[in-house]
Amino acid sequence: MVSKLSSSEIIHFLLILIAILIPARILGEVCRRYKLPAIIGEIFAGIIVGPTLLGAFFPGLFKNLFLAAPQAYGAFDGIANIGIILLMFIAGFEVDLKQIRQNGKQALAISLTGIIFPFAIGSISVWFLYHSHFANSASNQLTTSLFFGTALSITALSVIAKILLDLDLLKTKIGNIVLTAAMVDDFLGWILFSIIIKMMNAGKEDASFWSVIVVVLFAAFMLTGGRWIIHRLLELAGKSEKIGQVFTVAVCLCFIGAVITEYLGVRGIFGAFLVGIAIGDSEYFTAKHKDILHQFTINVLAPLFFASVGLRLDFIANFNLEVVLIILVIACLAKLIGAGIGGVASGMSKNESIAVAFGMNARGSQEIVLGLIALQAKIITEPVFEGLVVMTVVTMVISGPIMKYYFLKEQKESGGKIAYLKPVEL
Repeated sequence: MVSKLSSSEIIHFLLILIAILIPARILGEVCRRYKLPAIIGEIFAGIIVGPTLLGAFFPGLFKNLFLAAPQAYGAFDGIANIGIILLMFIAGFEVDLKQIRQNGKQALAISLTGIIFPFAIGSISVWFLYHSHFANSASNQLTTSLFFGTALSITALSVIAKILLDLDLLKTKIGNIVLTAAMVDDFLGWILFSIIIKMMNAGKEDASFWSVIVVVLFAAFMLTGGRWIIHRLLELAGKSEKIGQVFTVAVCLCFIGAVITEYLGVRGIFGAFLVGIAIGDSEYFTAKHKDILHQFTINVLAPLFFASVGLRLDFIANFNLEVVLIILVIACLAKLIGAGIGGVASGMSKNESIAVAFGMNARGSQEIVLGLIALQAKIITEPVFEGLVVMTVVTMVISGPIMKYYFLKEQKESGGKIAYLKPVEL
């Protein structure tokens, strides 16, 4: 017989939602007011109501709210996971394959060096520092090293898009190239991470080879034949002229993609991301559909997930300043060097290259998601995860102001000339 939540567990579940959503939304809006990503406030809200603060100063209240009804918290965790699946689905919309083809050469130079350098430097650094700072219960030095190389390679596409929008550079040639480079970064980074997760789950090297092949083939299918099938399904749903039917089909396809990749041994968020890419340019999934899903996910579901990050850890008890500084230095130096070299190689000026490098250095929700998955899989320890969270927040905060400074400096030195292109479709 299928068990269900009792009346008291439903009350606990709703109280957990209220206790997390209200402070997450309030602090998220405070951050937005000061032109900071809302994710910073949402994570901090989880730290406030989690074991770090509420659990430390009011342990009885914390225990009664979050620990007294495990099934209620399990239900909350399920809702939070739906939130991150839909968030990665939305992130896939921003990967414009046409734009990648249009600005491929310059963007590819920035993206490849922006991936290769962080991947190499991050992996090698963690390999040598593994036993002193990054050892974990899984005792897999190679997997941990490869994970860090991948996590430090991915750029926050949504953060860069917001920075460019705030600076009124989204429609410029340079902004177009940076955004495209971030798209390539995003896509290749998720491919890399899915391969690493699959290799870890396989357990055997011979099985890992076939696992890698399966992941790559599925991604290729989703961007070719799978993309065509999805468009046809949306076309059929769109014939009813009811917005709800197209919306329902799209969300169900998102969940199907998540189920497939989860079954293949890769996290469901990767499948949702691929389906988002496939749906992104469909004429049948309109801007109105996207806006409805975006508003509900960003304002209700996603804050629950990012606040839950703070619920999982005691950020004071597990904080290791040395680990935090190592991760921050490696992440920033590797990305700035790599993306900067790519900018110069693609024909940009010194100021533009520095601006692009700091823009590409912005991390975001993807790093938090990857870090949490790695923590649950015991690839990393709690202090290391906290280091990733701090690195993410710091790079989000510093990227916009520094990027703005060097763009304005370039504008001044070039006589105020900025090349504008046709609008970029997001």
